[in-house]
Amino acid sequence: MLELPPLALYVHLPWCVRKCPYCDFNSHPLKGSLPAEQYIDALLKDLELELPLVWGRVVQCVFFGGGTPSLFKAAHFERLLSGCRARLPFSPRAEITLEANPGTVEHDSFSAYRAAGINRVSLGVQSFSERALAAIGRIHGRNEVLRAIGSLRAAGFDNFNLDLMFGLPGQDLAEALEDVRRAIDSAPAHISHYQLTLEPNTAFCADPPALPDQEAAWEMQEACGELLAHAGFAQYEVSAWARPGRECVHNLNYWACGDYLGIGAGAHGKITLPMEGTVRRRIRTRHPTAWMNKAGDSASLADDYPVSPEDRVFEFFLNQLRLRRGVRKSEFEARTGLAWTTVADRAAELVSRGLALDEGGSLTPTELGWRFGNESQAVFLP
Repeated sequence: MLELPPLALYVHLPWCVRKCPYCDFNSHPLKGSLPAEQYIDALLKDLELELPLVWGRVVQCVFFGGGTPSLFKAAHFERLLSGCRARLPFSPRAEITLEANPGTVEHDSFSAYRAAGINRVSLGVQSFSERALAAIGRIHGRNEVLRAIGSLRAAGFDNFNLDLMFGLPGQDLAEALEDVRRAIDSAPAHISHYQLTLEPNTAFCADPPALPDQEAAWEMQEACGELLAHAGFAQYEVSAWARPGRECVHNLNYWACGDYLGIGAGAHGKITLPMEGTVRRRIRTRHPTAWMNKAGDSASLADDYPVSPEDRVFEFFLNQLRLRRGVRKSEFEARTGLAWTTVADRAAELVSRGLALDEGGSLTPTELGWRFGNESQAVFLP
């Protein structure tokens, strides 16, 4: 039987200064002035549209993603968070994350963001190498990165993430390791470390740069992982490393198949409705202007549909197999509405192939299963 999982709130802020050539997110280069007040009005209307689906539920975390959310000022976030709290109860310990870029022209002071209610920042560093940053089309350099990290610490943020990519154009192992060393030296609580991939409908996909081959990229991943582990970071998800107790609450909720409201242009949401025996996905219209014109009305939804039982099963394993802890059997029925017996044979197949261990209440990836995660996930395809 379906049960209510934890609830998160994702807020999409779609504008950026310039779209990076590798980016496939719903982001739009800002032309003219930022329509901040109009967009916040629309976000609050959008949240009100969702309220009947989540009455009485408490928000455990908020994530402001983009785009470049730090194009918005601290006062905008203060107004938005106040409006959200007036409509939905927040946990007293709610993690509230802001994605920010290092460019000094792109953000308000981090002290102001902290005063507005932001208690975690995810900084889009990507690399500390001037050469690599230029190769991937970033508009900031190493000095801007260092200044932003210094500003974060001066503002009192001890809970911040640094985003790093590897497998960049022209990158070798030494450069990838140097990026990780510099990140560790910056004393973040969390480091996201993921490989650059060529996504459809991006500039890099249309005109691909020369990237390290898969063998070189794997060597980077392994060596950087060893460096992070030696420095006291634990890998809790495929691309996420954290100090003890500093795992990203929003990330964990997502990969554990929790619920999340998604508001803003192009935002995705997933909501469990036990009384109806279903899980719904709701997706907003992508273009900011079109979405703002319809916000608060069901016409702003590009899609709204129940997730089939077969897809619930696949999504459960697709997500939880990304976690080092593995799959928690006790959460399967609560998240999918199905008994574990419906997947027991496929779980046994993972064990027989050496991809997972059946350890009482968990199905935990082996080192082989961790390396070939796609193989494990494919076993649960509908």
